[in-house]
Amino acid sequence: MYALHTRLVREEALRLGFDFCGFSRAGFLEEEAPLFEKWLKENRHGSMQYMENHFDKRLNPRLLVEDAKSVVSLLLNYYPPVTQADQHAPKVSKYAYGRDYHFVIKDKLQKLVSFIKENIGDVNARAFVDSAPVMDKAWAKRSGLGWIGKHSNLISKKNGSFFFIAELILDMEFLYDSPSADYCGSCTKCIDACPTGAIIQPYVVDGSRCISYFTIELKDAIPAEMSGRFDNWAFGCDVCQDVCPWNRFALPHKEPSFDPPEELVNMDSRQWDEITEEKFNELFKDSAVQRTGYKGLKRNLAFLRKPS
Repeated sequence: MYALHTRLVREEALRLGFDFCGFSRAGFLEEEAPLFEKWLKENRHGSMQYMENHFDKRLNPRLLVEDAKSVVSLLLNYYPPVTQADQHAPKVSKYAYGRDYHFVIKDKLQKLVSFIKENIGDVNARAFVDSAPVMDKAWAKRSGLGWIGKHSNLISKKNGSFFFIAELILDMEFLYDSPSADYCGSCTKCIDACPTGAIIQPYVVDGSRCISYFTIELKDAIPAEMSGRFDNWAFGCDVCQDVCPWNRFALPHKEPSFDPPEELVNMDSRQWDEITEEKFNELFKDSAVQRTGYKGLKRNLAFLRKPS
């Protein structure tokens, strides 16, 4: 029975467009608990105070779903078929090229839950995509979908690291996958390439020094000492993933919603500098770039122009 249920869910997940689907037993994340506590105590989360909330729930999915037995982890590729044409223009992280992934993935997750209820049985299930206290990378690792690299992103041996991670937590048992081995080896390319030195040691990222943090999460002024160190990133940063040797296996995604508008791909530096709020809202409607807002983007663009 467990084998059949596992096969049905995995096949439906792939049919819905997910690239990988893995299964792990719900339980307390003993290995991650002390590491996460240390990371918080060292204030590596900067002004992201929400990271301190629901500490126990982050580490135990059974506190999120009553009688939870399983975590189904899913990956959805977002590696774009094209990237920004002007190599000197301000850059946007590839994950934000198209429609906000929350909208796209939540729709797929709800369809997967409906499929389970209709074809397997009534279950107590909750769907998550970067919107609740769930340690998605830890569960994806446990579900055999990859390992957590030295840059703290999940890496798939088959297709690299340009993936969104989502999960279902539910009170149903499956056949569980085995965690992947770590294939980073002695490579330190991500550590060496980080413009702000945010990867303070292998597998530990100081979030408060990350370009993504400064350009998205931070609401105050960007620290002056970071001037000249942003490598022209206006929203997010892909440096640690771009240099990762495993991303030579990255393939273009198959999700039309993630395709970038042609206008975004072809914008030059002048067009970025002159972007109006009206153009911003038109270009980034339903985009993750809305997280920083027009004022935030203009702040970031101005910071990139500051002399170092």
